[in-house]
Amino acid sequence: MIHAAAYVSVPESMSKPLDYLENNVISTARIAHECGKVGAGLIYLSSAAVYGNPVKLPIPEDHPINPQSPYGLSKYLGELVIRHFGEVYGLRYVILRLFNVYGPGQNPAYAGVIASFIERALRNEPLVIYGDGEQTRDFIYVGDVAEIVLRIIEGGLFDNNTYNVGTGRPTTINELARIVMEVLGKKNLKVIHERERPGDVRHSYAYVGRLRSRIIMNPTPLDVGLRKTLNEIIA
Repeated sequence: MIHAAAYVSVPESMSKPLDYLENNVISTARIAHECGKVGAGLIYLSSAAVYGNPVKLPIPEDHPINPQSPYGLSKYLGELVIRHFGEVYGLRYVILRLFNVYGPGQNPAYAGVIASFIERALRNEPLVIYGDGEQTRDFIYVGDVAEIVLRIIEGGLFDNNTYNVGTGRPTTINELARIVMEVLGKKNLKVIHERERPGDVRHSYAYVGRLRSRIIMNPTPLDVGLRKTLNEIIA
């Protein structure tokens, strides 16, 4: 069983904390319980948002947990539920803490800065950056995440452990805007900086050594992933 369902917007979670906790945590408990009853392995797609503002970079899996938003809190509580069900009900699981996943099919309203940048650029609208743009993220192509999940299933890697899923490479939002404009051939688009959003983390990128020790990883370069995403949008 792959559990990827959740409310996913950090800004929305700040205004609707109870909705996020009820949906993301209780639904995870139900799924974990059912998997435990039938002996099914569970892959839980958690989030790097559980870490909050990092005290060291890159962020390892044993980094202190300090979510800065109800969304991040809800994902971590889901992890605790799964671990509990592993201990009490014998659930076999693996927890994947996803960093910034992007790719075809994203909803710009909820799914992150890349989808928003592409949609606005295609309409020749200014790209909006919250804050100074020097904040960093670890952007991983959705196809790479799917490949990692497939390898876990094929290898039976339900070892009741937690793994970061990212590229291990930081990219500033300013750099991302430049790459998006370059890929789309719209280098002269205006960039607007607005006030930082509450709950946003300043810097974040993954230590992926633990996952690399278990499976082969070949992350897609950011510009290549952006071209794949764009090709799907305009096809």
